[in-house]
Amino acid sequence: MADMLSVVTWNINSVRLRLDLVLRFLAEQQPDVLCLQETKCPNDLFPKGAFEKAGYRHQAIMGMKGYNGVAILSRRPLEPLGAREMCGKPDARHVAARIGEGASAVTLHNFYVPAGGDIPDPDANPKFAHKLDFVKELLAFSEQTRKADPRAILVGDLNIAPLEHDVWSHKKLLDIVSHTPIETKGLLNVIAAGDWGDAMRLLKPEPEKIYSWWSYRSPDWETRDLGRRLDHVWLGRDLTGGLRSGAIFRETRGWERPSDHVPVRIDLEID
Repeated sequence: MADMLSVVTWNINSVRLRLDLVLRFLAEQQPDVLCLQETKCPNDLFPKGAFEKAGYRHQAIMGMKGYNGVAILSRRPLEPLGAREMCGKPDARHVAARIGEGASAVTLHNFYVPAGGDIPDPDANPKFAHKLDFVKELLAFSEQTRKADPRAILVGDLNIAPLEHDVWSHKKLLDIVSHTPIETKGLLNVIAAGDWGDAMRLLKPEPEKIYSWWSYRSPDWETRDLGRRLDHVWLGRDLTGGLRSGAIFRETRGWERPSDHVPVRIDLEID
């Protein structure tokens, strides 16, 4: 009998500030695994106990004070696999864990790609240069993973909306960081190099619009709906055939003191 695994990714923009929102979501949706980004919390201050009480006793976390930070929280036993230092920076942008045993095990990689600042010029903007370097390292990571681990899952806030219908206006955002041609081409190359299946686009092909982020700068985000798909779930080639369903929880953007990102979920049948 096949096993079902549900995985959610969510940039929470401070796990301690929005702990009540995360616990509410977990109580309502009860995914097997929750991957958080931008936890903004050193490991010793991460609210481990609150998540344990909620049933997520198995945790792999990588945090730092005030910035970045990623975590994998699971109702199922997991084996922490540590973290990669991307671009030579110990800045808590990756954590990995293995869930399951033997041939049925899956490896979960949780990434937080740099936002890149506001100016899409690597010479004028070191933050954008860092983002492009990060994507280059993701390319090498994907090539390696494709060969070594076809049962991998890559999730996270990748801060790039790679497809035309991943943004509210393709033409108007071509010179806006997150949808510039150098970024979108780079991320599509990463997908191809890893032979990844882009889970939400397998379920909802273009030209359907898909968003997971709405800016805090928009005073009426829901009505204007100027969204972008920055949060992703990718499946290794041995897992794509097991994809059964997915969801984007837009309603959480309207909760009190929300993150500007919303949770993205996939339900996967694993052998």
